[in-house]
Amino acid sequence: MDIKEIKELIELINSSDIAYLEIETNDGRIKMDKSLTRNLVSDNSSKSVTYIEEKEEIKRNENKKESAKELVEEIEKDKETFNKLEGIIITSPMVGTFYSASSPDSDPFVKIGDKVKSGDILCIIEAMKLMNEIESEFNGEVIEVLVKDGDMVEYGTPIFKIKEVK
Repeated sequence: MDIKEIKELIELINSSDIAYLEIETNDGRIKMDKSLTRNLVSDNSSKSVTYIEEKEEIKRNENKKESAKELVEEIEKDKETFNKLEGIIITSPMVGTFYSASSPDSDPFVKIGDKVKSGDILCIIEAMKLMNEIESEFNGEVIEVLVKDGDMVEYGTPIFKIKEVK
């Protein structure tokens, strides 16, 4: 693909409802995700970002993914000791936007010090306009909320620390 074709593809994606696209050719691979361009300055006439800005944002997000994966791997290595001392880290099962409550006017599902039971809703992660309820898998007490309402989370991003209660 040449740069003109890539720019046309970006314009098509920006003007459509498609949120994510990944194409692999003999020349290479292109990933486009509208959530990656949220904070970039766009051209007012075409409302599209340039290929270079998109590529830089993808590199930054890949570094974030690697950091999150390394953190999860480190926690997994010492999980037994970590769970006894600090609590269990609940991680995001998907990429999306973290919401602590069902609406901006509602109280959060859980806050620090709350007791939770297996099956209780901890938060919502919005992915592709779908609201996914994240439930506790065990009984415990919320020690820490590790992300803020409205934050973007990746797969494996730590979102809660919960002390297991038997």
